[in-house]
Amino acid sequence: MKLATLKNGTRDGALAVVSKDLSRAVTVPGIAATLQAALDDWWDAEPQLKAVYKHLNAGEMADAIAFAPHAAASPLPRAYHWVDGSAYLVHVELVRKARGAEVPESFYSDPLVYQGGSDDFLGPMDPIPLPAADMGLDLEAEVAVITNDVPLGTAPEDAAKHIKLVMLVNDVTLRNLIPAELAKGFGFYVGKPSTAFSPVAVTPDELGDAWDGGKLSLPLLSFVNGAQLGRPNAGQDLTFDFRQLIGHVTKTRKLGAGTIIGSGTVANRNHAEVGSSCLAEKRTIETLANGKPTTPFLTYGDTVRIEMRDAQGASIFGAIDQKVVRLSDA
Repeated sequence: MKLATLKNGTRDGALAVVSKDLSRAVTVPGIAATLQAALDDWWDAEPQLKAVYKHLNAGEMADAIAFAPHAAASPLPRAYHWVDGSAYLVHVELVRKARGAEVPESFYSDPLVYQGGSDDFLGPMDPIPLPAADMGLDLEAEVAVITNDVPLGTAPEDAAKHIKLVMLVNDVTLRNLIPAELAKGFGFYVGKPSTAFSPVAVTPDELGDAWDGGKLSLPLLSFVNGAQLGRPNAGQDLTFDFRQLIGHVTKTRKLGAGTIIGSGTVANRNHAEVGSSCLAEKRTIETLANGKPTTPFLTYGDTVRIEMRDAQGASIFGAIDQKVVRLSDA
């Protein structure tokens, strides 16, 4: 099943069921007005939504409309909780190597996560506002999951049943603001502006054998100004899968329905072959090879595209397709 939120002038938009080929959509106010409302009562809403999905794919929904990604908000336009991980430590290793630092041994057993702002997500085709050109704007292509209610103390082996939806992420980062923030010892905030998510979120059963309950084993494609930046496989070289991330974050708290958990920047060890999912990693590789980076960060007019395709080449989630604009033009 594929779900989206259509912009309708309200904060939370209108929940829509989207056809498998991403061509048609139908709103379902009789089941749930918003995706958050559906997640709050998932046990009741899910079978009804799946029935609509079946009829929609069969061409039996007379009120279906053409699905237009530019009219979609992120699946959850705002969320109660957004926690992003750093599951691909190969990415951390590269960045630290460039500055001559080792990765602490604890990083391999204790996941890195941070809680991000979740009150103002960008739609998949919304522009990225850049307040100043020297902030070091970067994309970060990731995978994310949405959970139902997850109890305090959930073990990793029990976490898969709480993953209800999967989607893609552009975790927008202002690289040049991060060092000063981290030096204060209090974590990210100003350097992490609004995040964008894919046009649709899908139930795990849509992913077939590519989903094993905790990770998605398909290439994640990212492009800058039409040129491919990377295609690493999201199921390879990750130190922690989503089951482990959920187990980690529920050590001290329960998670409410609609919690979004991100994988962190997808990265593979064979980056020379598959490229990178963010410019910072590409710049790091250039620094290690040549002593300095040559790839610039994003600036006004640049475009970003993030997408994932199935084994037949069909887009699974639709594409995050954004343009960087001046704050005055946002």
